[in-house]
Amino acid sequence: METNQLILEKVSPYDFEKTVELLTAEAKRRNWMIPAVHDLQQSLAKSGKTVRSVKVIEVCKPEYSGKMLKKNHERIISVLMPCRISVYLKEDDKTYIALLNGAGIASALPENIRSVMVAATDEMIEIVGSVIK
Repeated sequence: METNQLILEKVSPYDFEKTVELLTAEAKRRNWMIPAVHDLQQSLAKSGKTVRSVKVIEVCKPEYSGKMLKKNHERIISVLMPCRISVYLKEDDKTYIALLNGAGIASALPENIRSVMVAATDEMIEIVGSVIK
């Protein structure tokens, strides 16, 4: 994965559901919580919109989020929490995984937030890497 982009994207070698399953299992194995998995295809269908499969996996690791929310002036970063990993199908029928490059965003933020976002991003890239090998 390139780390100079705002959003990182990789092709999964697995089908859509297997990719979601593997990512959530690996995140849990690494002590990340999964507060929610949003099925955007299903949500949009309720409004009459048809899109290909898209699921957004919310992930949170209290070790990281606790450090980022500790100081009043740094709680503004909560707008980026929890972290998310998206899994979706494109017209080429391949399954893709995408995540925000928190490390790239953090460069202009206070040191505490920057170090936590770099660590969290690195670990999320490892989670994705375990699936795409």
